[in-house]
Amino acid sequence: MKKLKVLLLNGSPRTNGNIATALHEMESVFEKEGVEFETIQLGKMDIRGCLACESCRKTGKCVIDDIVNELSKKFEEADGLVIGSPVYYGSANGTLMSALQRMFYSTHFDKSLKVGASVVSARRSGCTATFDELNKFFTLCNMPVATSQYWNNIYGWEPGEGKVDDEGMQVMRVLARNMVFLMKSIALGKEQVGLPEEENRVWTNFTR
Repeated sequence: MKKLKVLLLNGSPRTNGNIATALHEMESVFEKEGVEFETIQLGKMDIRGCLACESCRKTGKCVIDDIVNELSKKFEEADGLVIGSPVYYGSANGTLMSALQRMFYSTHFDKSLKVGASVVSARRSGCTATFDELNKFFTLCNMPVATSQYWNNIYGWEPGEGKVDDEGMQVMRVLARNMVFLMKSIALGKEQVGLPEEENRVWTNFTR
C-alpha cells in the first residue's frame, strides 16, 4: 500500500491557538500510524474571495495566483483533508472560507473518496453550525467524512485552553485514528474491489 498523505488547513490567525492544539493532537496519531502530513496555517494570510470570473472553468486553477493554487496541488496529492476553524459569529473564519470556496470550485481533479474531516473550536457556542458548514465542502464532492465519538469540537478561549478539554482532545485522537482507518480501507478497496460505478452527471436548474 502506498504511503498515505493528509493535508491539514488551520484557519485560525492564532499560531498557537486552540485549533492548533486540536490539530497537533491529530498529528501525533498520524505520526504514530506512519501517515505523512503537512499543516498550513491560513488564518493570517491575505486571501480574497472568489471573483466569479469563471476563468477556472477553462484553466482548472484560480485566476488569483496566490496560496490557493498551491493548496490545490497539495490537495490533489493528498488522501485526506482536515479543515480547522475557530467560530466567528456562528461561522467559520472568513479567510479560510475564501480559500476553501476558491480551492474547491476552481479545481477539476476528482475529489471522490478522499477522506475529509473538520475541526472547530469556540469559547462557548457556534461549534455545530460551523462544523456543518465545513462538512458541506466534503459532501458536495463525494468525499467520505471521518467522524469521532462526538462532534469534532474543542473548547477554549485563550490559546492553549483546549488542552484542558479532556473530552475534546480525546475526540481529536479518535477522529485521527478513524480517518487513518478510512483512508487505508479505501486504498485497499480500490486495489481489491474497485471503484463504485459512475454515472454521467445530471444538472438541474430550478428556474427552467
